[in-house]
Amino acid sequence: MNLVDTHCHIHSNDYQLDANEVYLSARDAGVDRLICVGTDLEDSKLAVDFAAKHENVWSTIGIHPHEADKFVGHQELLSEFSQLTSAKKVVAIGECGLDYFYNHSSEKSQKEILKYQIELAIENNLPLSFHVREAYDDFWPILDSYPKVRGVLHSFTDSQANLSKAIERGLFIGVNGIATFTKNEQQINMYKQILLTNLVLETDSPYLTPVPFRGMICEPKYIKVIADFLANLRGETSEAIANQTAINAKSLFKI
Repeated sequence: MNLVDTHCHIHSNDYQLDANEVYLSARDAGVDRLICVGTDLEDSKLAVDFAAKHENVWSTIGIHPHEADKFVGHQELLSEFSQLTSAKKVVAIGECGLDYFYNHSSEKSQKEILKYQIELAIENNLPLSFHVREAYDDFWPILDSYPKVRGVLHSFTDSQANLSKAIERGLFIGVNGIATFTKNEQQINMYKQILLTNLVLETDSPYLTPVPFRGMICEPKYIKVIADFLANLRGETSEAIANQTAINAKSLFKI
């Protein structure tokens, strides 16, 4: 069984467990590939550094929509950020996107920084990891202005209509521990319907710990819990879920 965690933050300064021990626990649990996802300039540097020091770990570099205000108009920061694309084992840009649920940064800044990162990804032939929350009406027109963008909608919990739009555009769908504890019937039905060829697994560690480990800090080793849950929900085998999502991850991120 092949298992890949396509989105975790175990490299972060905020991660409360020993990242090296967590990495080893994931490997022992059969998770043979991890992607550490950056959320701002300094966090992206940490992701790059962690990936460089660990076998079968890769990184993304990203500016989360919450951080957008801090980067708009600061060309020196954006230049330093863009230089990280040349670092070894950087496999994507993100997480980037639009978040109108919290609006920690202005919508204008979020759009500007999203476009900047899409253009950076295209320039470097990299896929993107998108964070979109209550903002799809603005997200789709932006995405559609950049043909042939490759990427994944991280932690997707939105509507069937937006799922269909994502599939039409060739995007992958990132599913995590939310699937194991949501009470939303629409979401549950959606998890049943995502084409296996468009599905990737993620933990978003340290967040969104799956059942039955709620209340504990999330770790990449819980990818198997998510795979097993989806297999039961969809009437498929855990091996089929694990192996196809691993194939998808390897194809998207070239890992």
